[in-house]
Amino acid sequence: MTSSHIVTEYGKQNIFAKETQPRLVENYTNHFEEAEKANGRWAMLGFIALLGAYITTGQIIPGVF
Repeated sequence: MTSSHIVTEYGKQNIFAKETQPRLVENYTNHFEEAEKANGRWAMLGFIALLGAYITTGQIIPGVF
């Protein structure tokens, strides 16, 4: 009967999962432009949510201001 446990060099069982190797994407040059667009879109969404909360409740942050 063979043991399926992995033992480290110190004689202890390795109970951690095997790590996968990171993958690097070559020639990915549009990262900064796409991040800027995403940041701007999230900011617009937040502004619309702020405006909607102000219109419906009359407070800038409902329950705080």
